[in-house]
Amino acid sequence: MLSFFCHNDNLRKIFHDTFTKEKNADYTIHPPVEEKSVIPWEEIDRAKVPGDEGEVTLLKRGTEFSIRTAGTELMNSRLHGSEDALAELACSRIKRKSGARILIGGLGMGYTLAAALEQSKPDTRITVSELLPAVVGWNRDHLGHLAGMPLNDPRVSVEKEDVAQTIGRKKSIWDAILLDVDNGPGGLTRKANDRLYDESGLKTAFSALCPGGILAVWSSGADEAFTYRLKRCGFKTKTMTAGARKSGKGPRHIIWLAEKPVA
Repeated sequence: MLSFFCHNDNLRKIFHDTFTKEKNADYTIHPPVEEKSVIPWEEIDRAKVPGDEGEVTLLKRGTEFSIRTAGTELMNSRLHGSEDALAELACSRIKRKSGARILIGGLGMGYTLAAALEQSKPDTRITVSELLPAVVGWNRDHLGHLAGMPLNDPRVSVEKEDVAQTIGRKKSIWDAILLDVDNGPGGLTRKANDRLYDESGLKTAFSALCPGGILAVWSSGADEAFTYRLKRCGFKTKTMTAGARKSGKGPRHIIWLAEKPVA
């Protein structure tokens, strides 16, 4: 039998402390901590953009919805503050008008339409022009509950066509035209949408508005050239910003309010 004698008090203390810790150590086996699982996006549907210009896709993750093209998100059900603001700012300028007629270009997830309805009188009539029939179907089947089923309101009618066609059909008919099409004047999904925002398209919109009418345009970013075009076409123009979230937080988006002067 071998014995170990330690004559150094410091060493003796170290060995004693080590032995005590080992004896009192907790060797219980604990289960691994589970990581919170991330809910994956689920594709609900997709639709081709006319003119062979790609596709748009509807996705869902839990209670959240997203519409995307080529991997770029066009809209999200959690981020609609600026879409609401588009309608609120435009409709506030015609709220005293009886029998107002409003045209909305681009249905999206229905938030702009819902906000316009909330700001409008019972005798207001709102037309929504949506190029993609699939988007109308998505709102009826998947998205309607998000904004309170605005397509079911009797004041609403839907034209499944390019909003440029709707604008060009008649003159001096609309009290407000709200455009939330293709990410704004910069365009993203369809080159043909550029004609809405070029000088010719703006002149057509000017003619389609009643005197004192409002052209309200949503954009993901600023565009000084577009502001200049609006003024050159005769509009009294104001540029505003709105947050992507209802709280005002998040990315800032641009809204142009362009008024046709009363002659």
